[in-house]
Amino acid sequence: MSTFLFVTLDAGGNVPPALLIGRELMRQGHTVRFLGHAEQAEAVEATGAEFTAYRSIAPMTPTVEVSALRDIINWFSTIMDPGIARDMVSEARRDPPDLLVIDCLLLGALGTAAKQKLAYVSLVHSFYAYFDGPFRRDPVALLARLKGRGPRQVTRHALATLVCADPVLDPAASTPRSGTAVWAGAAVDVTAPATPPDTPHVLVSLSTIAFPGQPEVLQRILDAVADLPVDVTVTTGPAVDPARLSAPANVTIHRYVPHTELMPRCSMVVGHGGHATTMRSLAHGLPMLILPMHPMLDQPMIGKVVQEAGAGLTLSRKSSEAQVADALMTVLSTDRYAAAAARIGERLRAAEGARKGAQVLEDVARQAAV
Repeated sequence: MSTFLFVTLDAGGNVPPALLIGRELMRQGHTVRFLGHAEQAEAVEATGAEFTAYRSIAPMTPTVEVSALRDIINWFSTIMDPGIARDMVSEARRDPPDLLVIDCLLLGALGTAAKQKLAYVSLVHSFYAYFDGPFRRDPVALLARLKGRGPRQVTRHALATLVCADPVLDPAASTPRSGTAVWAGAAVDVTAPATPPDTPHVLVSLSTIAFPGQPEVLQRILDAVADLPVDVTVTTGPAVDPARLSAPANVTIHRYVPHTELMPRCSMVVGHGGHATTMRSLAHGLPMLILPMHPMLDQPMIGKVVQEAGAGLTLSRKSSEAQVADALMTVLSTDRYAAAAARIGERLRAAEGARKGAQVLEDVARQAAV
């Protein structure tokens, strides 16, 4: 049996794939440890994995809204944080794992693993087309490249790049390329499609990360559904205080309810295009309305892919109440959106992305030991 050390960060949708793959590895008898931000301890330990918190890192406050410039500074500080890299090396020396599994966003840690000649895999938790495309042109990644830690620079020596995305939806999977990218499929914890109620039930959930204007977008969505023949559940997460929102009679607002509890009885999902929520929605066979919250993240690409796949519509975050209401009712009343989402959901569930991801890591660890 092998030992795997996952090196992660508290950035919302990047966490579920790692947890699901870690859980699969433990089911096979392997030892799984996580190194991450202290806020991640509860979620990690709930899987049965061992958790160690970073000790010497820069502060990270992803749920606090900041200016665009401060956002760039904060993200650069996090993905290049030398404290994360130091703690990773220290943990690897304290109890050497057979394989490091490092979040693709942690460019500093990936670069250090390469420099230290450690056996490591880069874990990509969204479309590889984004990670190897727009992300490389992001100001944060461009600054990292100047320090020799650009995305391609730090994955060049990885034993594999594990892509937790559906190869049919990921635009990069159909493009011939060299390198170590391996698609395992989306890691989702869904075993059956949703059963929509007679009265349409809509789940509204934007990012757990604080993006500028997010409360205003949520309020516009609430105002848009006020007169529609639907029931609505909103989960705000830590980024938005529910007290800031005014809910009409057909809306219930929660700070947090697990989506695995809500989605099985939903008719559709309104989201921001985060990969984890989008794939979980589609795995339930739920069509979507997507309003990307950040133009430089993967959200616009994911929204475009979902729309092109026929499983939903994408709108600008600046769309009016009338535009949101019209798009929402179009998705609910047009059978082809639900039919497309159902086909995708069947494929995602059958792919067993978490199990295949675990198998990839097992194979890489075995080869590294030779």
